[in-house]
Amino acid sequence: MSKTKVLLVEDDPNLGEILKEYLGVKGFEVTLCRDGEEGWNKYKKDYFQVCILDVMMPKKDGFTLGKEIRKVEDNIPIIYLTAKNLKEDVIQGFRIGADDYITKPFSMEELLMRISAILRRTQNQGEKAALKTYTFGAFVLHYDKQQLEGPEGVHKLTSKENELLRLLAASINETVSRSFALKQIWGDDSYFNARSMDVYLSKIRKLLKADSGVQIITLHGEGFKLVSN
Repeated sequence: MSKTKVLLVEDDPNLGEILKEYLGVKGFEVTLCRDGEEGWNKYKKDYFQVCILDVMMPKKDGFTLGKEIRKVEDNIPIIYLTAKNLKEDVIQGFRIGADDYITKPFSMEELLMRISAILRRTQNQGEKAALKTYTFGAFVLHYDKQQLEGPEGVHKLTSKENELLRLLAASINETVSRSFALKQIWGDDSYFNARSMDVYLSKIRKLLKADSGVQIITLHGEGFKLVSN
């Protein structure tokens, strides 16, 4: 059974190493970063199932990092660590989308219990999503992970790229109308949303160049089609 992958971003070197070692012993695969910028760079390159973010950090604070992660991945559990016990900080953390909030000092057992509780909640929600993989040509779209696996490796997708590619992959070799795609993903088919979708389609096309047998065809006046030979 694969280990749960945890992104731990903590600027206190002693606490960071203690947490990494403790969670490692408990069966987690932990990546430790020392500041928000390093945490963001690691997040973009790998797949994580839980994020534990210190609030007060150099270069990029935990709230800013949490916002950036939420823009890419809506459902990944985020736990904030803070030395403060201010009501305003707690409210801000949950407003950003925190799943939990723990104040220093805390026991390792308490943190473990909170992680376990969050994973139990999200596991049930993600059981169906975990089955959502789409194969076309040399590519595999892992919809639940927001990842596209192909000849050049694994690429992490944004939420919009992920939704748009899944919509096309679910109707492989069939036309998806422009209006339908816009309403499904953006909520309406306004001019500005249409321009936004064109940008995302352009990005996806670049990712698919690694397999010449896979392409997105534009059918003027109709929509788009993901074609796989």
